Amino acid sequence: MATTQHTLVAIVEDKPGVLNRMASLFRRRGFNIESIAVGHSEVPHLSRVTIVVNGSNAMVEQVRKQLDKLIDVVRVSDITANDITVRELALIKVKAVSATRSEIIEIADIFRANIVDVASDSLTIEITGDENKIESMLKLLKGFGIREIARTGRIAMVRGNLANVPGETPTRNRARK
Repeated sequence: MATTQHTLVAIVEDKPGVLNRMASLFRRRGFNIESIAVGHSEVPHLSRVTIVVNGSNAMVEQVRKQLDKLIDVVRVSDITANDITVRELALIKVKAVSATRSEIIEIADIFRANIVDVASDSLTIEITGDENKIESMLKLLKGFGIREIARTGRIAMVRGNLANVPGETPTRNRARK
C-alpha cells in the first residue's frame, strides 16, 4: 500500500494526559508522528492538535477513528484532501561575523523573515511559512553555519467556510466524567 502524508486535526479537552493517550495510539500502531503542534483554541477549555503522520489512507483512517473514541477528544478530522492553509514557524540561529551579517540579513528580507536577536557572533531569524519555504531558507543559510534550529511543526486549518472549529456541534454526544 502506498503511504502518503496526512494532516489530522483534533479538538480536545484541556486535561492532563490527553496528548499522551493520543500519542500512545500512534505508537501502538507503529506510526511515526512527523510533527505535532498543540495550542489553545478559540473555545475555552478546548485545544487544537495538528498531527502530521505518514501512512496509507486506510491505516490513518483506522487510527483517526480510534482517536475519536478517546473520551477527551471532541473531534478528529483528516484534512489532507481539503483545501487547507498550512504554516510552520522556525527560529534559526546562524553564525554571523561582520563580513557575512549583511548577506544574512538580505536573505532574511527576501524570505520576509524577521531578525529577532542579534549577538556579536550570531543572528536569530524567525520565519513563518510552509515547509518548502523554511527548507529553502535553511539551504541558503547552511553555508554560513547554522548553530541551532527550533521548529513548531505544521499547523493547518481548512480554508473558507468549511471548518473544523471547536464551536461547531460535535458529531456525536460524549458521556462526561
